[in-house]
Amino acid sequence: MRVAIIGGSGKMGRWFANFLLKEGNEVIITGRNERKLLAAKRQLGVEATTNNVEAVKSADTILLSVPIDNFEEVVEQISPYLRPEQVIIDITSIKVFPVETMHKHIKAGLVLGTHPVFGPGARSIANQNFVLTPTNERERTLAQKVRGYLEARGAKVVLMTPQEHDEMMAVILGLSHFIAIASADTLVSFDRLKQMEAISGITYKVLLTLVESVISEAPELYASLQMNLPNMMEIEKLFQKRVKTWAGLVKKKDKQEFVKRMSALRSRFEKSNPDFGKAYENMYKIVEGL
Repeated sequence: MRVAIIGGSGKMGRWFANFLLKEGNEVIITGRNERKLLAAKRQLGVEATTNNVEAVKSADTILLSVPIDNFEEVVEQISPYLRPEQVIIDITSIKVFPVETMHKHIKAGLVLGTHPVFGPGARSIANQNFVLTPTNERERTLAQKVRGYLEARGAKVVLMTPQEHDEMMAVILGLSHFIAIASADTLVSFDRLKQMEAISGITYKVLLTLVESVISEAPELYASLQMNLPNMMEIEKLFQKRVKTWAGLVKKKDKQEFVKRMSALRSRFEKSNPDFGKAYENMYKIVEGL
């Protein structure tokens, strides 16, 4: 199979190019930055071009790995050159807008919205989460084929609607990233960060891992997620309200209420998560595995 990865010179584009090559596929990548594209071409040993139309014309499958802000422009550009037998898959972290955009512009070819919920640092596809968001019977048939392919290689796959995906990702990604960015902004206010890390325990190391994993990546991606995921303002307002409540208990030195609230939280988490007691053990595994 010949796969064209539009945006293949980016980090996730390179990750999928490498994966698909190992699977025995023929790959061609595209990118707008010629220097990055040349570097990716040399690293991967694949065909490369700055011409998206040229790439899709010869492909069986097209993988769209482009920023959400450029997504519609790219889809509009390639759509007149697509054929009915081609499959077009996007891997953006938001699903409603990309799926609607593909349906709007692509009249030939079969589309599928997907979200690989991991970053380019993943060592393999095994144990990684994928969300597939088919919207009609043809897409559901394709999604089941993709699911079988991924699960045979150890991935974990869930099917849901684009709307369900974005609502959940507003918490899974949006809130997590917001906490990481605000924490980073707080930490840089302190001196001796290096010394604190040297004498820290596992909890602080996990916080640093979260912070660094977010702020080391492209800020444009995180800005786009914050501003495109649904209900982010409401979620972040709720978070700020809870922060104010807990800070108030600390300020008043209300130990009894603090303990009461924390115990209630623990009880709720225990009910929703059968592996709740393993959290600290898992934190060690995460940090030590980096």
